[in-house]
Order: sequence, then structure tokens, then C-alpha cells
Amino acid sequence: MPKWNRIFAHVDMDAFYASVEIRDDPSLKGKPVVVGGATRHRGVVSAASYEARKFGIHSAMPMAKAERLCPRLVRLPGSFSKYRDASDQIMEIFRSFSPKIEPLSLDEAFLDLTGIDRLLGPPEQVGCDIKKSIWETTHLTASVGIAPVKFVAKIASDMEKPDGLVVVKPGTVENILHPLPISRLWGVGPRTREALEAIGIRTIGDLASVDRENLISRFGQHGEHLHDLASGIDRREVIPDWDAKSYSHELTFARDLVDVDTLEGVVLDEAHRVSRRLRKDGVSGKVVQLKLRYHDFRTVTRRTTLEGPTSDTERIYHTARHLFHETWTQAPVRLIGVGVSGISPAGSETLDLFAPAQAQNRRRRLVETIDRIEERFGQGKVVPAKLLRIQDADGEG
Repeated sequence: MPKWNRIFAHVDMDAFYASVEIRDDPSLKGKPVVVGGATRHRGVVSAASYEARKFGIHSAMPMAKAERLCPRLVRLPGSFSKYRDASDQIMEIFRSFSPKIEPLSLDEAFLDLTGIDRLLGPPEQVGCDIKKSIWETTHLTASVGIAPVKFVAKIASDMEKPDGLVVVKPGTVENILHPLPISRLWGVGPRTREALEAIGIRTIGDLASVDRENLISRFGQHGEHLHDLASGIDRREVIPDWDAKSYSHELTFARDLVDVDTLEGVVLDEAHRVSRRLRKDGVSGKVVQLKLRYHDFRTVTRRTTLEGPTSDTERIYHTARHLFHETWTQAPVRLIGVGVSGISPAGSETLDLFAPAQAQNRRRRLVETIDRIEERFGQGKVVPAKLLRIQDADGEG
């Protein structure tokens, strides 16, 4: 059996939003549960439990159709605050297994496990340990795919859902890939699938066997890339969204958002979370960064350097909010992230020369009190009033 040169894991939580709701209300167990907007508001399904999926219900389906398919459907508006908290716990678990994490959304991420096996055991054991840690911490199940190729790990995580673990060993990649339908390949959407099927390509194996130059002549560079993937070739690395020497928080929405008050509230929430982590670790940062991903997946990042380092929520928020309004084109937003880099030990902060010292001391004492409360009772127990607008950002409104 060939040796593992690279080890990639893709971890995907099972029916994440719905599973969090069922965990928090055990009476829902075994029932067809969906999270999403109300039919009267033209709502769509954001997540469906596996019991609901048996009726053909899936995410992005209009809620009206879901209710027709299953009259006994239990619909919940959902709460981003609960999902964010669970996601924070999960991402912290990932960081305990690898320093290289690439979050794709609240409930899934790539991990680079290369070399980790020497410390934590073989890939199969590491996959089991990841699943066990998630369950013991959150009482939620995850499906894990492990492979020597990044995109194959993602395919593997979906092969035995829910609560699955699939390890694709070196030398077996093509055996796993080739029988799969062409639609399972990264970059093959409905139009590309139709074009490939029109020339007799229906499986990944079909694509791998096609003459490479012929494929390039028809599809250009995209055809070359697809041929590589079909042949089990993927040179992409796990790329963290943020520099390692930074603190950040980002949120992918279940539905695209355009309401400015809600988006500002998300920026405030993320500034609150980032600043709290800075203070907890006894550090400050002088570079504030904003990340926006639009509905069409176009991603823009903007950053600005402050006069001196800070861990103050209000200062980080107002800076990130300014970047948001400079950047936002008023198009629907899929993801927002706030980050702080340029890290230095606490105590190097510069005072605001235009604010009275007494006011600054009051604000510092207030922040310290909130930190102590959250340390004892959990994050989110004391939040700015503006955050209340986004507690149910995916709800009925």
C-alpha cells in the first residue's frame, strides 16, 4: 500500500441547524424537522433533518413545497446565535487537531493532517477522535472524509452520511472516483454537466479516459482542471481564510442578506467576539480587516491600520463598520468576516486623546465586567442592544 504523502480531512456536520434544534429539544427526535422561513413570507428550507429528507425535502426548497411533501413537517425559524455558538466549539476542536483549518461555512471545514499521524495515530484513528470530540463537546454528529487529495476528502465525507467516516487510502483514489456521476466533481454545475453528457461523459471515469487535448479544446483551462480532478490530481492546499497571526470571526448566512441594519449587527457581533478573544489572550491588534462574500461568491477584503493596537470592541466595530460601508455595493451578502491582525501584547494600546480619561476608564471597567460575566455564564449573556436585531437573522422577521 502506498504511503501517505499528504493527509486531508473534510469534516461536515450532519443536518447542522436542524440537529442543533433537535439536540436542544429532545421531543423533536424522530420527527421531520426543517429550519427556515414561513410559507407566507416565501420562505425556503435552510436545513432539513434526515427524517424530513426521506420525503424528498432538501435545503433551498420553497417551504410551501416542503409542507406539501410532508404535512406533518415541523418548521422552526432557527437562531443564528445558537448555531454560531456550536460552530465556535466545533472550530475550536478542529484547531486542537491541526493548525491548518479552512472553514467553508459554519458547519464544515478542511483540515490538513499531514504529519499529524506521527503524534495522533493513523488517519482512521484521527477521524474517529475528531468525531468523538465533537460528540462529547456538542452532542452533535459529524461525517468525516479523509484522503490524500483535498477534493476527494470532501467527496468522501458525503458517502456515508450521517455520522460517517470514510478513509480513501493512497492508491485507491481512482477506484473511488471513477464510478461516481460527473456531477460529483468540483466545478461541474448543471450547464457543464449537460455539456459533458452531450459528448457521452456521464461518470468521473468517463472524463478521466477522454483525450486531454480534446477536452482542453472544448472547455479551455476549465477542461484541463476537470481532467486533473477526474484523474485524482489536486494540488490545492488547505488555506486558512485568515493569517495565522490574527484573530477573526466570520459567518456564512443560510440566505443572502441585504438589510443594512442586520448586516451592521453582524459586524458588531463579530467585533464583539474578536475583541473578547483578544482580551482573553492578553493581546491587542492594530490592523482591522473586513471580508465580504456576495451572493455570486465574489469575495472582497479591505483592511486599515490604526494608529495603535487595541482590543476595544467599540473601536474595532466602528473601524469595521466604516470598511463595510466603503466596500458594500448593496448587493446581497452571503458572508461577513471581521479580523484583527498586527498582534502585540496587551498594554501597548494607545489612549484616545480626544476622549476624556474618565470616560475611557468607565468603558474599560464595563468591558472587563462583561468579560467576567461571559466567562462565568457563557458567551452572549450580555450583548449590545443592536445585536438583538440579528439573534434570529434567518427567522421570519
